[in-house]
Amino acid sequence: MAPDQPAWCVYMVRCSDHTLYTGITTDLTKRLAEHNHSTKGAKYTRGRRPVSLVYSEEQPSRSLASSREYAIKRLRKKEKEELIRMFG
Repeated sequence: MAPDQPAWCVYMVRCSDHTLYTGITTDLTKRLAEHNHSTKGAKYTRGRRPVSLVYSEEQPSRSLASSREYAIKRLRKKEKEELIRMFG
């Protein structure tokens, strides 16, 4: 990856209703602020604020980040909680 290309991040946030939301971004701090304070946050999280970061991992490309996001979204909640417990 070239130095001027940002790394992609796959992340999970826990919403105020204890549900989990998974997404990708190149700027995690900005994205978390959007989820909590902006209309740019995902529609899902807007009604479930505040959200808190519970898991993140870097990926070298958008393609790999999207693939990992999809894989995480396919996990059962129990499996997501285990991932958070082990690596979050």
